[in-house]
Amino acid sequence: MTTQTLYQLAAEQKSAEVTDWSARISWVIGLVVLVVFVYWLMRQGWKWRGNLQSDLPAPASTPEGFADGSADGEKPLTLTGRYHASTTAGQWLDRIVAHGLGTRSRVELTLTAEGLDVARPGAAGFFVPAADLRGARTEKALAGKVLPEGGLLVVTWALGDQLIDSGFRSDHAAEHPAWVDAVNHLTSTTEGIAR
Repeated sequence: MTTQTLYQLAAEQKSAEVTDWSARISWVIGLVVLVVFVYWLMRQGWKWRGNLQSDLPAPASTPEGFADGSADGEKPLTLTGRYHASTTAGQWLDRIVAHGLGTRSRVELTLTAEGLDVARPGAAGFFVPAADLRGARTEKALAGKVLPEGGLLVVTWALGDQLIDSGFRSDHAAEHPAWVDAVNHLTSTTEGIAR
């Protein structure tokens, strides 16, 4: 082959286009529309679940003077951490979203003889009177959140006629057993008084 033949072959070869911008833009737009549609469906499902649970009464608010401490002079038990969710008692995937109970957030828990105060910065807090507390335990999963064994403190309480499990994770997981003991002691005390 001569040099001239090589030049002719090189001149005849045409490089392919690197990018077809119209096809790429169409794919990106299609993907964005799909993501927005899926997000919209998830939001509609959340609203639908809230409408189904609209018959639940609103949780109580913290009573006046609760922050001043326990009426019997005992030091309140406190915990800071995360609020994960509330579910129907015994059904760890049946999330309750009514009244903001489905919103994950930071949490500050305070337990006294009056009850359990759930203060949630950035979300609606609530109060569980001692008479409505049913018990506490540690779990590893609640409402799609799975942690190591004993990683969640689950408090069972009554909201109207509905029993609810609320899941909390302390910043210091070693605090969970003390909370289980304290809540269960309080519930046994209030059950004895109610009888």
